[in-house]
Amino acid sequence: MIEANLFVAHAHMWATFLIIVVAITSFAADRVSVEITSIGTVVALLLLFQAMPLQMPDGAIIGAADLLAGFANPALMTVLALLVVGQGLYQTGTLEAMTRRFSARAASAPIRVIVVLLLATCALSAFLNNTPVVVIMLPILAAIASRATIAASRFMMPLSFVAILGGNLTLIGSSTNLMVSDVASGLGLEPFGFFDITTAGLPLVAVGLVYVLVVVPRLLPPRASLLEDMQASSGGGHQFVARIRLDTSHPLVGSTATAGLFPQLKGMTLLSIQRGGRNMLLPFDDVTLAPDDVLIVAATRQVLAEAMRGREQLISPDQLSEDDRDPGMRDHVMLAEAVVAPGSRLAGRTVDASGLAATTGCFVLGLQRKSRMARSRIANIRLEAGDVLLLGGSRDAIAGLRLNRDVILLEWSAAEIPITNRSGWAIGIFAATAALAATEVLPIVIAALGGALAMVLAGCLNTRQAARAIDRRIFLMIGAALAMATALEATGGAAFVAMQIVKATDGLSPVILLSAIFLTVAVFTNILSNNATAVLFTPVAVTAAFELGLDPRAFAFAVLLGANCSFATPLGYQTNLLVMAPGHYTFADFFRAGAPLVIILWLTFTLTAPMLFGL
Repeated sequence: MIEANLFVAHAHMWATFLIIVVAITSFAADRVSVEITSIGTVVALLLLFQAMPLQMPDGAIIGAADLLAGFANPALMTVLALLVVGQGLYQTGTLEAMTRRFSARAASAPIRVIVVLLLATCALSAFLNNTPVVVIMLPILAAIASRATIAASRFMMPLSFVAILGGNLTLIGSSTNLMVSDVASGLGLEPFGFFDITTAGLPLVAVGLVYVLVVVPRLLPPRASLLEDMQASSGGGHQFVARIRLDTSHPLVGSTATAGLFPQLKGMTLLSIQRGGRNMLLPFDDVTLAPDDVLIVAATRQVLAEAMRGREQLISPDQLSEDDRDPGMRDHVMLAEAVVAPGSRLAGRTVDASGLAATTGCFVLGLQRKSRMARSRIANIRLEAGDVLLLGGSRDAIAGLRLNRDVILLEWSAAEIPITNRSGWAIGIFAATAALAATEVLPIVIAALGGALAMVLAGCLNTRQAARAIDRRIFLMIGAALAMATALEATGGAAFVAMQIVKATDGLSPVILLSAIFLTVAVFTNILSNNATAVLFTPVAVTAAFELGLDPRAFAFAVLLGANCSFATPLGYQTNLLVMAPGHYTFADFFRAGAPLVIILWLTFTLTAPMLFGL
């Protein structure tokens, strides 16, 4: 009976190894979607343990509940919730002021500003949880890159990498550090001090930063973000003619032109000012804006959208339509582009005489005409077939344009923007979430889920936007990775590999054994979670040190630093998954940029270990 159980256990172990190899190969080849590979991996493991039940020493049977538990794992919930929190910051335009300051400096030296941000991320990650740091830096980095016309995809992966590197500097830099310290103290070692790992981690951080800042951006292909894709396909750089109607409370009232320009109209070209029956054209020297003025401006769709958000709205939907505001536009407006169709009844009519607001519930924000730029009132421009209208309205009103025969809705151009000021709420919610997680007043999963809920309740984003922030690839990939980790632990696969390495290096230099443990842990941390790898390998490494009469702390540090080498796959660490979707990265991108970094850090550790630990 014992031999039969051993045979079943070994069969499970080798079958698990085979499934993991096939899964990693499929992820790396990128010929099958991440979703299919993830689900296929889970199904294969479920079938394995269903066909060949495995009984644990305590009598428990490994089944579907154990393998699927990863889909409810706190780490997974934390990542998904933080994605919602980050989306709340983006939707409210909270970081716009900050990015404008950085962008002003980035205009002359954008790469230098980005490098400063990455170094700041590394420093902060030594004292704060890496995930919130990356969440707040990610949209700032994306905005700076966008304004400087640099591919953000070249720096989003480095953002994750520098955060992971910074975790090697202090005990609280990574949850892995704390777990290794706890396990090692349970084996008889003194608990690690706050800066005990700094000496061992500093050489790795210094060498790693050089590689990440200099080499990694050159290895990554430039890929447009989702927003950039939309802008490119919709002619995001093209100018729309729009009008800004000034009432007595408008923030532009009282503004005086400086050198013929109005600085408040950032990104806009002022074409004319309509005052009473007069049409004032350039130059606008010594002109002071007054109530009832109508400004005719030319701007891109992005600039016009930004003018509708924030505390001081330059463009308000209330000013664009004489009808009452649609209740569906209380907090958000859906913007979309529509082409005036050939034979449309709108052709020859002015915008105001077209009846669009009455018949569709949408207002006209801007007009784009390929042939020429109009300087007259939008209300007086007679529409022509082929004109592109930038329309705003509720989600239902925009969707209703699909059935309208007078305009052709460009559905891919539809995007929702906030029109009420919720930036204060967004900042407060994020700060509270980060503070509760960093100070460990609450577990990070509770703080993150609470922050996500608060973002929705405070109106920073609606439920549809929150749902879109959750990437199903991340959900399925993490669930599959945790299922593989459960199978490896239950079948003894990880312990088997670790013990084989100890046996293979028996009689060799302690430095070689220490180096082999570091490399093995670094490989497994990119397949399993870093915490699971640390827990599995710390007892093996410390026990081996005791048996050989060597310093067990050196071996515990090897496990700790190796477990933090989560660079070669998106599975390795939460921050890799956070940047995967915004950077449009594939599994192969992480391997191409991260695998050399793992090797470099392994060689650095191997060379510095004899001096650091007296071996």
